[in-house]
Parts: sequence; structure tokens; C-alpha cells
Amino acid sequence: MTEHTSVQQRVAEYWEWVAVALFLLLSVDLLTSLYAAAVVGVDAEANPLMRSLLGEPLAVLLAVHLGVVVLAVGFFYGLMRTYVATPVRFRRPYGYLIELWLGLLLATGLWVFANNLSVIVLGEGLL
Repeated sequence: MTEHTSVQQRVAEYWEWVAVALFLLLSVDLLTSLYAAAVVGVDAEANPLMRSLLGEPLAVLLAVHLGVVVLAVGFFYGLMRTYVATPVRFRRPYGYLIELWLGLLLATGLWVFANNLSVIVLGEGLL
């Protein structure tokens, strides 16, 4: 396997992980936040930005989430370009930083999901 093929496979894997993270942080969070707001009210939302968005029409809420997706994908595209352009001797440590960042995004997405479920089931968040 050539270095170019290895890098392209790693980039594809990173894109898969960022897709999962965005799904958790945006889609799953949006759905569970909407449900939690319907069950216990908007005031139970811990995130002040999301709390204010839950008071807006659904079209505004969806437009903001779509805008966040576009910004996140644009940022990650630039990050992947820098990863590919990174000299070989620095690419592995840079890849580890990207993997750490992706892991933190995934952990945050799972925590937000668990917190929203806690609000729905118990009536209060985890904190």
C-alpha cells in the first residue's frame, strides 16, 4: 500500500467518524431536545442557545442546525486538507490529535444524548 492510499483511507475514516459525531451532536440532540421540551418544558434545556432556539419556529431551528452542519463540514474539509498536506514525519502525531478531537466530539455527543434522555425519563439532567 502506498503512502497516498494510506492517507486517503485515513481521511475517509475520519470523515466517517465526523459524520457520526455530527449525527449525534445535531440530529439526535435536536430530536431529543424537542421531545424533552415537549415533556418538561423549554426551561429544562441546559444549553442557553438551544433554549432560545426552542422558542423559535421550527424552520428557524432547522435552518440554524443546517448552518452548523455546513460550517462543521467546511471546517473539517479544511482540516483534512491540512492533514493531507502535512509532511510525512508530522502526519502521524497530527492524526492522533485529530483522532483525539473526534473522540471528544463523540463522547460529547453521547453525553448530550444521555443527558437529554435523563431529562425525558427523570425530569432533570445529569448535572
